[in-house]
Amino acid sequence: MAERRSLSRQKSFLQGRIYYNNRRARADCLVRDVSDAGGRLVFAGAVTVPDVFELYLSNKEEVRRAKIEWRKGNEIGVGFGFDDAADTSALAASTDLFGRVLKLERECASLKRTVSELRADIRRTTSEMA
Repeated sequence: MAERRSLSRQKSFLQGRIYYNNRRARADCLVRDVSDAGGRLVFAGAVTVPDVFELYLSNKEEVRRAKIEWRKGNEIGVGFGFDDAADTSALAASTDLFGRVLKLERECASLKRTVSELRADIRRTTSEMA
């Protein structure tokens, strides 16, 4: 079979999550091949997703707008970088908001660890004084 891709894809094993329906629905997947132009997503089972969605790559902390190019069983091929002018500003706003939420969640987790360490220090200090 002839290769139709303009860019070669790199084999990968990245954790991914797709968001659709205005981020009210999601599905986890593995990103098995990826390039700047697209990728191959593998799902645990058969899923029904819309033709256009957001793909979140947790290892890269990156959100990409993806469009389905092909489907085969529990795998789909997606393309990135397509023109969807009607949704560009809305996507930018939701991606920016999503990035800010991720940053705040990481900061919250860090603060919780710090509080936990401080509590342990207080307990250790009070037990040494007793």
